[in-house]
Amino acid sequence: MTLNTRGLRAAFLAGALAFAAQAPARAADEAAVKDFLLENGLEVVVIPDHRAPIVTHMVWYKIGSADEPPGKSGIAHFFEHLMFKATSNNAAGEFDRAVADIGGSNNAFTSYDYTVFHETVPPSALEEMMGFEADRMRNLVLTDDVIKTERDVILEERRSRIDNDPQAVLDEEVDATLWQNQPYRIPVIGWMQEMEQLNREDAKAFYDTYYRPNNAVVIVAGDVDPDAVKAMAERTYGKVARGPDLRPRIRPVEPEQNTKRTVTLTDARVSVPSFSTQWVVPSYHTAKPGEAEALDLLAEILGGDNRSRLYQQLVVKQGIASGAGAFFQGTMLDATNFTVYGSPRGDAKLSEVEAAVDAEVARIAKDGVTGDELERAKTRYVRSMVFARDKQDDMANMYGSTLATGGNVKDVEEWPDRIRKVTAAEVKAAAARYLVLDRSTTGYLLPQQQAGN
Repeated sequence: MTLNTRGLRAAFLAGALAFAAQAPARAADEAAVKDFLLENGLEVVVIPDHRAPIVTHMVWYKIGSADEPPGKSGIAHFFEHLMFKATSNNAAGEFDRAVADIGGSNNAFTSYDYTVFHETVPPSALEEMMGFEADRMRNLVLTDDVIKTERDVILEERRSRIDNDPQAVLDEEVDATLWQNQPYRIPVIGWMQEMEQLNREDAKAFYDTYYRPNNAVVIVAGDVDPDAVKAMAERTYGKVARGPDLRPRIRPVEPEQNTKRTVTLTDARVSVPSFSTQWVVPSYHTAKPGEAEALDLLAEILGGDNRSRLYQQLVVKQGIASGAGAFFQGTMLDATNFTVYGSPRGDAKLSEVEAAVDAEVARIAKDGVTGDELERAKTRYVRSMVFARDKQDDMANMYGSTLATGGNVKDVEEWPDRIRKVTAAEVKAAAARYLVLDRSTTGYLLPQQQAGN
């Protein structure tokens, strides 16, 4: 069980081109993604891939930490843990044992916008996995003892994964500063003082509200036949009663930001200083047509890999950075963040690295990118898409993260064409409009001796 605090990268969208790249028409038909809706409101997406006798089965609930009631931070992640407890039909651990007995794997993760449970098993075990997931969708047995035991587990998880990690502590403080109004400012794992108060009544109310078939998407990727999957889904998930219709996921909107903010953490455990600068930008769900695609390519050109501007200028040519890059968190339900980061090498100072990163950002905002540079970035995306097709979990994550944040199957399938249509002028405009230092939040992680520098 894990946290996914930043959302799934647009790399999960990368597999989409593989379907368009299927050469023979018959192969393309066999690989076509199927999407259907059960009578109880559960959406099921099937991604056939017959190259290996395995299947990945995922249940995406459209509920994450950003949907939590005020004062109940951490309950989405807490409930992810509780889903592995006993139901009225299966003892605690029985699901895990069934997966282990056939050599499969299973886990779960929680993010701001969704909670996900997944298994990778032989195709012959798919219906059994569906049965287990359908069972715990509504039949959990939540006692006070279960709540207390698992609450202690998540409190210890916070101590070990957040409180004992300077970078994680800084990330929380940066998020709380970057986001002035949106609930993304609250950590997925929750604030300690609120986690300590979570109880059975909180858990039961959360379960009854959100863990319903009409608030979930099932993704099945692998060596399966779509019609057979539909029949299995009807025999298992189809027996779960539809829940009440949920209100639209309308959250507080981020106000216009007009200040530059900094957050600094010094810690004796830090040996190499680092910084990151973030901006609030639109996501694929909130952007105007073409904007999110331009931001995706901007991140690739600016700092996507070792051929990017930041890496080539700071690491290769100037030799002042041990690492530098950029990324865009595109698959979020609401507005999202664009980040650049770096750390010094040798005798270089952190301030030199930060200034060099800022200079590269400003250069794109002022002068834009070349046509060749843009085409190379698109080509790198195309290649990554082809490789993503080889991983069932990437394909399942790609569709799941899109559908759980307001998109649909058509959005995924049309995404490669939208990427191809992005122009150099659009990339420049995105940089000039959004990457303005006077509206940024920068976090500094420093060794203890650099305090006050």
